Order: sequence, then structure tokens, then C-alpha cells
Amino acid sequence: MSNTPWAPPGGNQQNYPAPPKQSGGNTGFVIAAIVIGGGFLLLVCGGILAGLLLPAVQAAREAARRMQCQNNMKQIVLAIYNYESVYKSLPPAYTVDATGKPLHSWRTLILPYMEQQALYNSIDLNKPWDDPVNAALNTVRIPSYSCPSTTIAGSELTCYQLIDDRTAMIYGAEFRKLSEVTDGTSNTLLVVESCEADAVPWMKPQDLKPQNYLNPTTRTNHAGGSNTAMGDGSVKFMSSTINPQVFSAMLSRDGGEVVAPQ
Repeated sequence: MSNTPWAPPGGNQQNYPAPPKQSGGNTGFVIAAIVIGGGFLLLVCGGILAGLLLPAVQAAREAARRMQCQNNMKQIVLAIYNYESVYKSLPPAYTVDATGKPLHSWRTLILPYMEQQALYNSIDLNKPWDDPVNAALNTVRIPSYSCPSTTIAGSELTCYQLIDDRTAMIYGAEFRKLSEVTDGTSNTLLVVESCEADAVPWMKPQDLKPQNYLNPTTRTNHAGGSNTAMGDGSVKFMSSTINPQVFSAMLSRDGGEVVAPQ
């Protein structure tokens, strides 16, 4: 009897290949490796994609904030013109008491034309802006006085100011008339943006000195410059590198210069 475990009929023994070894024990490892590798690749690709998209998203957000800032300035100029229509003169930069002490800013005077009649009625205009009787009101936030590109957007501080200069459209406690703007309102600056460090409470009778505008304490609110409202209500973007002589010519209401913003 043959010692072969089994043989085909006829007793002719043949060599048959051994059955393949089972590899099922490695299947789970392979699948796990594929999943981990795919997840890592997805994570890397996702990070790269987010990195590429982030600058575009940030730019879009800043563009929207800059447009809102422009709309704020247009509303402010419109309010100034509505004031002029009623009183037949531009508002003074600030009001004064009998001794000439400044009391309230032009921003307070145009509140009725900024949809803030109730707030205006609550302010005692015969007492200074920081008098205790006005203390609770001078901290009220006016949305249209706030540039959304600043970190102070949620406070009572404002970057929207006049240029405190005798040649400007509005100056001191004087009630100037539009007819005095002989350079043309489209060629004359009216409202500008200060940097955050030069912001003031909106009720405070204080505005921006020319040197502070040309040499801001900190960076401008928008990359490369700031929004500027002209006397006709148009809003232009002013480069932070504007020539000081050009700026002075634009600021002057009756200097005879005709220039365009840089």
C-alpha cells in the first residue's frame, strides 16, 4: 500500500501544486492604511485649498467694509446738505458758549438728518458735550459714524472728521455758506477718515489737524489710503502717499486750484 495520502486512479502519482496560503489576516491592515493615507491626503489638500482661498475671502470682506464706509460718508455729507437747506449755511465745526468755549461738534448738529432726532432732542446743547448731564448720551454708538474696517467699530469713537484748517469748507464756529466754495464742491474736501489712534468721541468738538492726516499716528483704516468725501457728496479713495501740496489745494475752498485726488 502506498504511503501517499491519496493518488489518482491507476496508481500514477502526480505532483499537484499546494493550495495557496490564505492572506486574509493582512486585509484589515491594508484597508486601514488606505483610509489613513487618504485622510492625510485630504487633510493636506484641504489645508492648501483653504490657504489659497483665505486671501480672496479676506479681500472680499474688506471690499464690503470699504463700501459700507463710503456709504456712511455719503450719508454724512447728505445730512450736512440737509442742515444747510434748513439754516442756509453749513454747520460750524463746533458750537461755543458765551465765552467762546467749544460745546458740541458738527456731528451733533446734523443728528436730526442722520435719523437720530430722538437722540438730538435728549442732548443739552447749552452744556458741554462731556458735562454730566450729557454723560449718558456721549457714549451712544452711532452706526453711520463708525468705519467697519476699524477695531473701534463698536464704540462711540469716530474716524469721520473735518480737517481743522481755516481754508476748509467748514471751520471753527463760523457759519460758512456754500457760495464761498468758489473752487467748486466737487474739487473741495469735506469729510475725511482719520486713523484709529486719532479717532474722537463723535460728540466731542474736535477734528483732525492737516499734519495728522498727512502723517497718521498709525496705519490708515484701509490698505493704501482712506476714503474721502468731497463737497458734492462723492466719495473717493485718497492714497496715503498724496502730495501735501495737492492735499492743501484740495482742502482749500477758494484757492483757485482744480486738482484730482491721488
